[in-house]
Amino acid sequence: MSAPRLRSTPLPGIGVQYDLVTRENRHLSVVAHRDGTRTVNVYRTDDPDSCAQSLRLTTAESATLIDALQPTHHSNNLLSTTDLGLVAERIEVGATSRWNGRVLGDTRLRTETGASVVAVLRRAGAIPSPAPDFRLAGGDTLIVIGTREGVDAAAAILGQE
Repeated sequence: MSAPRLRSTPLPGIGVQYDLVTRENRHLSVVAHRDGTRTVNVYRTDDPDSCAQSLRLTTAESATLIDALQPTHHSNNLLSTTDLGLVAERIEVGATSRWNGRVLGDTRLRTETGASVVAVLRRAGAIPSPAPDFRLAGGDTLIVIGTREGVDAAAAILGQE
């Protein structure tokens, strides 16, 4: 079987569309928008020019999907897993998050989830071991360590708008 071909088409003012036809003759496309979002399209088998399903992904969702499609030993989002059952993940504080501008202690992450924020990535720098009075900002990425359940619960709390 020959390697699949990826065709790219510039979409002026929008971005670039990438098209792939699978070995089962299924047509998929990804539109890489200029704002960093992606739209994944799956086309009908009986009419490869008709879109059957379309899904819009944020930049962060796109990166997570890439991790799932091409898992590596060290994923960008899943930093490590130990024999103790702990994971470390990057969780972003969105610009519309209820925590934007509030202090870390207000989240009650450790109390509610058992997970700990061990660092905050902001712009080009890292703030290790942020104190409860550390003020969060939209765009911050928190490095959170805990059990799988605890980190998932922390992500849910931090995702609140």
